[in-house]
Amino acid sequence: MAEAPTHPRSETAQSPWPALFALCLGFFMILVDTTIVSVATPAIIDDFDAPVNTVVWVTSAYLLAYAVPVLITGRLGDRFGPRRLYVLGLVLFTAASLWCGLTTSIDGLILARVFQGLGASLMTPQTMAIITRIFPSAHRGRAMSLWGATAGVATLIGPVLGGVLVDSLGWEWIFFVNVPIGLVALVLAMRLVPRLETHHHRFDWLGVALSGAGMLLLVFGVQEGHQYDWSVIIGPITVWRLIVVGLVVLVGFVWWQSRNPHEPLMPLGLFADRNFSIANLGIATVGFAFTAMGFPLMLWAQVVRGYSPTQAGLLLVPMAVVSLVLASWVGKLSDRVHPRILTVLGFGFLIAGLLLLSWWMAPDTALWQLVLALAAVGVGSSFLWAPLSTTANRNLSLRLAGAGAGVYNANRQVGSVLGSAAIAVLIDSRLAANGLGATQGEPAAVAKLPAAVATSFSDAMAQSLLLVPMVLALGLVAVVLFERPRHFAPLTKAGR
Repeated sequence: MAEAPTHPRSETAQSPWPALFALCLGFFMILVDTTIVSVATPAIIDDFDAPVNTVVWVTSAYLLAYAVPVLITGRLGDRFGPRRLYVLGLVLFTAASLWCGLTTSIDGLILARVFQGLGASLMTPQTMAIITRIFPSAHRGRAMSLWGATAGVATLIGPVLGGVLVDSLGWEWIFFVNVPIGLVALVLAMRLVPRLETHHHRFDWLGVALSGAGMLLLVFGVQEGHQYDWSVIIGPITVWRLIVVGLVVLVGFVWWQSRNPHEPLMPLGLFADRNFSIANLGIATVGFAFTAMGFPLMLWAQVVRGYSPTQAGLLLVPMAVVSLVLASWVGKLSDRVHPRILTVLGFGFLIAGLLLLSWWMAPDTALWQLVLALAAVGVGSSFLWAPLSTTANRNLSLRLAGAGAGVYNANRQVGSVLGSAAIAVLIDSRLAANGLGATQGEPAAVAKLPAAVATSFSDAMAQSLLLVPMVLALGLVAVVLFERPRHFAPLTKAGR
């Protein structure tokens, strides 16, 4: 049964800002969980006596379950009401968080993370679609900027919060902490988020099957490739066959979207808007970056420097602080400064910070060097999350709000999934190349390394990290092509 429809004018009859803050709390919680596990990885490896590649699936399973359904959950929100889908996802996410903390096996933890990801996939497109519908166009840029800033800050705070919880209470509490936050977010959503008009949609189930199967085959092949020496997994199934079949299935998905005579899961007409297309590519590279960078950095900090999880997480405080300080200012600029200028600055600072971090990642690196590099990453983050999300939606009609939100968030999550998978492969291969041996299914040593091998381990992590700025360079090239958005007021002295 659909939510009771409201007249379009009533969607903005009351101040939409309280609803935005309620939505951002839930959105913040689910995005923290995309990075919070990275700092807990060594503790989970030790507790379950599990190999690195298996434990990486604790993150990859969440991201994959988050990414695959997010295309259709945007449409489900249009059909049954975005508030209803948001609340359903919040309940599922909170319950799965409790399950994660109570599990007693690595397989059980991975399964619980799948359900967490499903809950997140129900929530995320609803937040973006609701903001688009309840805010008038004159204020939508500022609202979307806050949404984007929430995403940026959440991905940075995850490892900091995770470190404190792992050290003080145990890794289980990185999941238990979601329960009270989820309950508060649920109450606020029920009280503050309005019911909105619903629209009938036909669902593209073939598209769902093709996109899900393609992503699963591709990500599994990439992540497990080095583990199986890029050869046979079982019987005639090889790593390369999985990857090729995954790519073919994804090509088939795009073909079907262009031929679907009814309502495709991913309306290709959205990409006729250049800014939407560029923003989607940009956010995919940013999702890749912030998921991938945490693994080598947190492993290096704990294994080479001997930092506790809390100390390792606190390394990211400069990023979080800089992003928070700049978020409001950049949000205001997003309505008035050409998105090309803001995003080029963002990618430039982010790439520079990561290159410095990789260059300085050594056993005896001074703390001020790490702070400087990570502060630059924070500057880059603040100039990317908000402007990209604002620009992606600015030219879309309200009728396409759900579809646009679903596609945008799906691409962000696809980037995150590939980042998690690719960095696991690269870490494994660089460890082997630096004479430390690949995991090959054995538990990784996570105690502080002796000086004799600390340099080799540092080199492996630094080399792995270089993948991230290489991917971000694609985003930098793309955003140079941004056009001036429609309904856009350039910055003038009167408008400052």
